[in-house]
Amino acid sequence: MIDLSIIIVSWNAKKYLVECLQSIRATAQGLAYEVVVVDNASSDGSPEAVKQDFPGVWLIETGANLGFARANNLGVGRARGRYCAFVNSDVVVLPGCFQALLAFMDAHPEVGLAGPRLLNSDRTFQPSCRAFPTLGRHLARALFLNRSLADASYQGNTARPVEVLAGSFWIARRDAVEAVGKLDEQFFFYAEDLDWCRRFRQGGWSVVFFPGAQSIHYGGGSSSGEPTRFSLEWQKASLQLWRKHYGRVITAAYLVITLLHNLLRLGLYVGVRCTRPGKKALANQKVEQHWKAVQWVFSPSEWARPRPAMSTSPEATLETGS
Repeated sequence: MIDLSIIIVSWNAKKYLVECLQSIRATAQGLAYEVVVVDNASSDGSPEAVKQDFPGVWLIETGANLGFARANNLGVGRARGRYCAFVNSDVVVLPGCFQALLAFMDAHPEVGLAGPRLLNSDRTFQPSCRAFPTLGRHLARALFLNRSLADASYQGNTARPVEVLAGSFWIARRDAVEAVGKLDEQFFFYAEDLDWCRRFRQGGWSVVFFPGAQSIHYGGGSSSGEPTRFSLEWQKASLQLWRKHYGRVITAAYLVITLLHNLLRLGLYVGVRCTRPGKKALANQKVEQHWKAVQWVFSPSEWARPRPAMSTSPEATLETGS
């Protein structure tokens, strides 16, 4: 009987992936576990590194970049454990993390999804839980009244239910996954965590932040090289989320606030570019990000596109491992 299936989706993050796998090998000793790496057609030698240095790991090579949700679903289809741990490739698992999570889940059968305390590389606290988005919260952030991504950040030392756990590190009960369904594949990259947590809670399962387990999360392992592209991907995914869970009127209001958000920051960074030469490079990057977002919001297709249907049917791919 395998207790834990550890699923890692990787795309051109070889350095982080190798460190992640090394940390799992060092900290999961004594557990009945397996590791499934789903590689989204990396070109940096990631699959070769897994085959050479981690022969006991199951490697699924997709042959194309299927996105985060669909690739994780492939891993779930291969997994055999009572629990599935979804671990980003840029996570370093600290000693005792998996053991504490398994003990917590075994002791609390009402919990369907849990996440550990995440730390930055300097071991400072990294927010990993938040509230589900609302128009009020979205407007507050647009007006610089709440600039934190984690609207409901919690730094305490006791476990507590939360609305949303960041998808950097989850542990999910297999029975809950089978009841709730896999990740929604309409979300290519981003927002799948908000959607899945909402579906767990709607299905009667608790979603819990568990600080009794800790890991390091670097952040941006796959996206750091293309900040403008991934910033726009985040906004597109957010729109998909609003379309799925809210009506047309509320979604239209969301787009208006999104436009305001980007226009205000576009003006801010144009000013920074003109007045602070030392910040010019960063300002240029931010101007590009927010200008592209403004153009995207004004695209007629974004206002007229129908709400997409949920999809969770990945195709078969090549699989190796033992």
